[in-house]
Amino acid sequence: MPIFSALISVVLGLGISLLIFWSLNWLVEKSSNRWRARLLPYVFLAPVLVLVSIFLLYPALRTVVQSFTQTSQRRGEGDRFVGFQNYADLITDPGFLGVLLNNLLWVLVVPAATLVIGLLVAILTDRLGKRRETTFKAMIFLPMAISGVAAAVTWRFIYFYAPPGNPQIYLLNAAWTAITGQDPIPWLTLDSGRLNSFLLMCIAIWLQVGFAMVLLSAAIKAVPEETVEAARLDGASERRAFFLVIVPQIRGTILAVFVTIVIFVMKIFDIIYAMTGGQYNTSVLAVDFYSQLFSFQNPGKAAAVVIILMIAVVPLIVYQVRSYKAQEELR
Repeated sequence: MPIFSALISVVLGLGISLLIFWSLNWLVEKSSNRWRARLLPYVFLAPVLVLVSIFLLYPALRTVVQSFTQTSQRRGEGDRFVGFQNYADLITDPGFLGVLLNNLLWVLVVPAATLVIGLLVAILTDRLGKRRETTFKAMIFLPMAISGVAAAVTWRFIYFYAPPGNPQIYLLNAAWTAITGQDPIPWLTLDSGRLNSFLLMCIAIWLQVGFAMVLLSAAIKAVPEETVEAARLDGASERRAFFLVIVPQIRGTILAVFVTIVIFVMKIFDIIYAMTGGQYNTSVLAVDFYSQLFSFQNPGKAAAVVIILMIAVVPLIVYQVRSYKAQEELR
């Protein structure tokens, strides 16, 4: 009864938080002015700490413990402690090494391509008139309003395959057969240099370009015009003025966008699962976790996959928080 247990946990967590809030609030009202100033911050902080502990810290610790266990196939035996065996099995599995390579490719390609395209679009739209700029930005940002699954369903009409002799109703194969006169290609099942993974990356780039464009465009507009004019008066070309004057001033936004997209890519699941189910050498860590837990019924190994993903993501989050603090200090 996992759903019933989850509902009980939510109700208990909220109930404990409210009880702590009311108790501390009562203490503040009954205490003297000196103690009231000391206790007042905890009235609001304590319920948040309780909720974070119940819904974040406890599941994280439970996942760590689960990663060192293995579920017995015999009824009634439960989980047994196996140490680092789950991690050793994953690291020595060629299939999992392929999953790590896919994740690395996603991290290298998608954030960089999204940042470059978003920056290019932000520059071009800033040179348009107000009305055309708004319309164009709305069109680029529109994919952000849909989910990954909806995007995958949309891109099915581009990538899917109809066997030779059938009408090629899917865009990519229709163009391929019309231009080359050759048979259609099953793009998503064609593992030639991981071409199918790169095609899936295009969907994520399409989804995230609008996010990058909006933030970078706002950052470019916030650059003082005096600095750009000074560079032009000194004889700098538009390109040199952009790279030597504008880019250094929007560096913080560029890093924030890049790290945010990297974190998004590290957890990518819905696009791949909806398009290929992780087959044909397209699986990543989040998809492999799902397969280990629900397809192979191996919660210990699934927890180990999650811990590996957490270890990879946490440094990025720490770096992003520090960069935000550095920007605030500069302001």
